[in-house]
Amino acid sequence: MKSLSIDIETYSSVNLTKSGVYRYVEAPDFEVLLFGYSVDGGAVRVVDLACGEKLPPEIVSALTDEAVTKWAFNANFERICLSRYLGLPTGRYLDPGQWRCSMVWAATMGLPLSLEGVGAVLGLEKQKLTEGKELIKFFCQPCTPTKANGQRTRNYPYHAPEKWSAFKKYNARDVETEMSIQERLSKYPVPDSIWDEYHLDQEINDRGVALDMTLVQAAIAIDGRSRSELTTAMKKLTELDNPNSVQQMKQWLADNGMETDTLGKKAVAELLKEAPPELAEVLALRQQLSKSSVKKYQAMENAVCADGRARGMFQFYGANRTGRFAGRLIQMQNLPQNHLEDLAEARALVRCGDFDALKMLYEDVPDTLSQLIRTAFIPQDGRKFIVADFSAIEARVIAWLAGEKWRQDVFAKGGDIYCASASQMFKVPVEKHGINGHLRQKGKIAELALGYGGSVGALKAMGALDMGLTEEELPPLVDAWRQSNPHIVKFWWAVDRAVMDAVTRKTTTKTHGIVFSARNGMLFITLPSGRDLAYVKPKVGTNKFGGDCITYEGIGGTKKWERLDSYGPKFVENIVQATSRDILCYAMQTLRRCDIVMHIHDELVIEADPSMSLQVICEQMSRTPPWAKGLELRADGYETAFYKKD
Repeated sequence: MKSLSIDIETYSSVNLTKSGVYRYVEAPDFEVLLFGYSVDGGAVRVVDLACGEKLPPEIVSALTDEAVTKWAFNANFERICLSRYLGLPTGRYLDPGQWRCSMVWAATMGLPLSLEGVGAVLGLEKQKLTEGKELIKFFCQPCTPTKANGQRTRNYPYHAPEKWSAFKKYNARDVETEMSIQERLSKYPVPDSIWDEYHLDQEINDRGVALDMTLVQAAIAIDGRSRSELTTAMKKLTELDNPNSVQQMKQWLADNGMETDTLGKKAVAELLKEAPPELAEVLALRQQLSKSSVKKYQAMENAVCADGRARGMFQFYGANRTGRFAGRLIQMQNLPQNHLEDLAEARALVRCGDFDALKMLYEDVPDTLSQLIRTAFIPQDGRKFIVADFSAIEARVIAWLAGEKWRQDVFAKGGDIYCASASQMFKVPVEKHGINGHLRQKGKIAELALGYGGSVGALKAMGALDMGLTEEELPPLVDAWRQSNPHIVKFWWAVDRAVMDAVTRKTTTKTHGIVFSARNGMLFITLPSGRDLAYVKPKVGTNKFGGDCITYEGIGGTKKWERLDSYGPKFVENIVQATSRDILCYAMQTLRRCDIVMHIHDELVIEADPSMSLQVICEQMSRTPPWAKGLELRADGYETAFYKKD
């Protein structure tokens, strides 16, 4: 036996989507119901464990045999469930190094992250059976007790033999579909280097990170009390039945002489600038009530495992255009920032549930709870967190790829890119908190908004007007930035031509050390790291301005599979972000032995022994990968007893 393709069906009273698989398998009633498998691509067999059948001994031993490669679609689910099935305790799981995931394979090809989606896009002969959702709901989740079902809370095979028989067919079909995906993608094998990154990702997900559950539970309780007090105060001021209702609140504001189409965060902030005192008070309360950050604490409560750690928060290749990681469960990628000077004191008050002191000292209780979310992540006893992140990674990568020398010189000398950019644009010296310091903000906004072909709209989206820039200042700012960065502008259009050429002539082109090749109905962009970005069914289309552009199929803003269009600067954005991701993965590989517990964008969090040196970690992260000669990298960091934004 060389390979084993597996698909299982399971039952647990824990909600899988809210809690994740690591918590799901800890439910006392967790069980594996069906085990569908194929050995070395042979016929699929389904073992009906729920009805007393037993797994063949050779299959049981294959699960821990390193000579047998285990395959599954979203293999993390099978691996963690089977770890529990084999009796491994919380925190110990089957070795991810023995597993391969056909979902990751599909993601590397720019395909959807669902078995159904991949089957549809590839037009497989054997596709996932659509009735599966209903059957899963029926057999794999608790059911509502009713008179008709004799008040039972769970459906067993004997309650619906025909459905059970269909469920076994569904299980077998999933194995067949997964094997068809492997067969269809066999021309494009996943490089070992990416499987190695996947195994590292699984190690980090298995390790998890400790949560301060005292803080989490106290924060949820305080938020409940705060919401109730704020709602009562609003009811008193507005005499509305439900002041949380957008409809009622808009009507009340209109009745009091203030019209608004929306009560979104930005709209309320704008209304507050002009509102008379009595309306301002209500809007301020509304603003506090709309803080949804307590949901993060609830997500933590849902996901925490029996040993106090949250696991499974990172989705490998979650963004399949670039291969970057995506967040799951607690969604680490969008945590609120913290600006409180006395974070530790506020944290201590919440931990001991002192609502009155918190309210007296910090006034805005929801905002304080929001700023404390990061601090719920803690190292285990006797250890510390080392948090290190890359400084201006995308700005460094684009300068290196485009050959924008003045920018590389700034990085080589340890300069501030925002000051240097402002200086280059306005032709005067700019120093942070020094001469022409007020121009740094303009340099910063230009840097963040304009690197990928953005114009006035991008500046506005980045909040340029909120930062005090006027509408008239924006077009000259765009021109100044582009004139200061001629090599980056050339890079955009060189990429645009290379892609267009590759797709129209079905050939291979090259620019700036990046290779573009169109073959077999795919466009591949080979990065300096050697990794390929894949775009499905590329062709020449028409953009919204009536010009030629490249279109391809992918998941769009609507989360649906559709035809998307792109052009030079957008491809450059993918290339830069994907290369930054490869640099992060390289750093993670070199620090593999250091207990990485989290990574957020371009930052690593390590649960470290007290003797571990922050300086050594930062130096190690700053080492340039062998494929990125001449790239100026820098990592900065800090040590802390709880996670925070320094």
